[in-house]
This record gives sequence, C-alpha cells and structure tokens, in this order.
Amino acid sequence: MRRALLVGIDDYEHQRSLAGCVNDATALQPLLVRNEDSTKNLDCRLLTGTVTRNDLMSGVRALLAGGADFALLYFAGHGTPVDGDVALVTSDGQGETPGVLFAEVLTIARKSEVKEIVVILDCCFSGGAGTVAALTDAAVLRSGMSILTASRGDQYSAEAGGRGLFSAHLEGALDGGAADVLGHVTVAGLYAYLSECFDAWEQRPTFKANVDRLHDLRSCAPSVPLPTLHNLLKWFPEPGHHYQLDPSYEPDKSQSGLDAHPEHEEIFDQLQKCRANKLVEPVDHQHMYFAAMESGSCRLTPLGRHYWQMAKRGTL
Repeated sequence: MRRALLVGIDDYEHQRSLAGCVNDATALQPLLVRNEDSTKNLDCRLLTGTVTRNDLMSGVRALLAGGADFALLYFAGHGTPVDGDVALVTSDGQGETPGVLFAEVLTIARKSEVKEIVVILDCCFSGGAGTVAALTDAAVLRSGMSILTASRGDQYSAEAGGRGLFSAHLEGALDGGAADVLGHVTVAGLYAYLSECFDAWEQRPTFKANVDRLHDLRSCAPSVPLPTLHNLLKWFPEPGHHYQLDPSYEPDKSQSGLDAHPEHEEIFDQLQKCRANKLVEPVDHQHMYFAAMESGSCRLTPLGRHYWQMAKRGTL
C-alpha cells in the first residue's frame, strides 16, 4: 500500500498568485502513478488550485492514516518562515495564520503507523522544515522519515516558464535521471541529482533523513540488465581480475580477417554496456574497441567491484 498526496497551490486570497505549482503537481503525477515499465507504483491524489488550511490538514491526515507502508507528500506553493519553522501557505492564509506549519505535519507523522514517509517541498524557505527549532516533541526526525526541499531556510524558490525550477528538475530525476544502474530511484538519489542542478549562487536543495534503508520512489529500466551484472562473477573470478580480449570480440573484424564469433560478440556487447555505466574499463587503452582489436584486457572499476560484491553476496 503506497500513497502520495500532490499539492499544488497557485490561487491565493491575500498573497501574490503563482503560475507553476499546479503545473508541477500535475506533471509529477503520471511519473509517480506508474513505473517506467507501466507497473503500478503510488496511489496518487491531487490537491490543486484553491486549497484551504482545512483542505491541506485533512489531506495530510488521510495520507498518513493507517493502512499504508509508504507515503509521499509533495507540496508546491508559497512558503513563509515562522520561528525557525516553515509554514506551507494555503489559499486562505494570512497574518498569524498563513497555513500549515511544518511542525504540525511532523506531529501527525510522529503518530502515524506508516513505515516510511517522504516529504518533498518546493516552496520558499522550505529548508526550514525539520530543523531542530521545529522539532517540538523530539530532537530528531521520526524513524523512516525523509525531507527533500527546494531551498535552504533563508532562500526563495524560483519559478520560470510556468514551472518551479526545482520541480522541473525533479521531473527529469524521476523520469530516469536519478536512477541507479538497477533503475532504482530513491529520495537520496533525487537529492544527489537535484543538488547538481543549481550552482553556488542559486537556491540550494536540502535533504534531511532518519532512515535505515531507502525504498524506491519509482522504478526505471535498468541501464545494465540484471543478468549482465550477475555475469560479472563469471567474467571476473576475482575483483582485480583482468578479462582478456582479442579481435574475435569485436563485431567489426574487417581488418583482422577473422570469422564471426557470436558468443564473444555477445559478451563484448554486455561489457560495453558495463563500460558505458562506469563498471568496466579497458586496461592501457582509451576505448574498448582498441582493447579488443589489440588483444588487450578490461577490468572492473571501483563501482564495478561494488556490484561484483553485491552479486557475490546474492543481494542483487
């Protein structure tokens, strides 16, 4: 049981209206509803347009109610700092009641039975969410909770071209940009991807977590097929082994005069995929082609040795 509540608020009664928040939530929904192979992922609800404080509180309570193993809260809209915390500004927010304090979300989360909760905030001053000042009942986030924000607690979050900059990059991350070799997209992978999308002069995403494992937010096609990763054990009996190549591995043998060798060519095709994903590298050659044509060899990279160890332990 996996749920997501996607909130996008453009309409405000007492503040400047926004132009990209509904677009952001709407764009993310299909990526979260289905994995890349079209299998079911998250059961999503959209809360967009005019959203009152009561609407948002009711939505959060329903999201974090019992019966789910995983819950994702996404919010795009105005944010405002309040005593070290951040308020998620609702359409009816004003003065001393701008909307929902993130501390209120934390209070609901601490009482929730949902095992893993991921919060993604695309609003100004969003980095104030989950700071020590905002943790009223405990000095740490509850176990299984992660918070990814578009900016630090003292920064604005920008819109451009009818989209939030952070959420536009988030869309690309969910669409495979943040996937690992096996196609897993986790909140930590999202942060690694998004932190590289902004320079030192721009808004800076933040990430806070108290987790002992990372669940997939979405699954994409693996960049290296799982059987190929298992074959690393066969090609490289030890992590430091050099796999010997020769011209029979290269499909283009026009200069070698060799007959076709389909088995070697298939292995070489898989090794090339590993090379493209920084798992394998040629030894003393710049390209795998020349390593094969000049009877050189290839070896595992540090990342390749990591996946070799995973295959050895049976954790792939």
